[in-house]
Amino acid sequence: MRTYGRINGQWVKVETSETGDNSQVWLTTLCQTLKLNRQESPFFANYGIPAQQSVQQQFFPDIYMAQTQSQFSPYFVSLALAKLPGTKPTYTIRAITPAGALIDAQVAV
Repeated sequence: MRTYGRINGQWVKVETSETGDNSQVWLTTLCQTLKLNRQESPFFANYGIPAQQSVQQQFFPDIYMAQTQSQFSPYFVSLALAKLPGTKPTYTIRAITPAGALIDAQVAV
């Protein structure tokens, strides 16, 4: 399995590890989904968060965060998504992989 994620403006390919663990693939896909607007993808229109509309209208997209968390929770033992306080939309990801690794990441939209 493979996916692509952007790191510092460069696209990077992320693949299944040699041990068969897809955690990094799903984490990268989750990070890209948090940066994706709703209906922006022609293949996955039900993925993403209306972040720009949320900033303009000054509301937090709780329902879309919950939906994203439920879409990705089957791939992790534990998954929690939350918005960090501040003016720039930034989300924190706290996950436990099936291999038992703890992932703590922040994603700025």
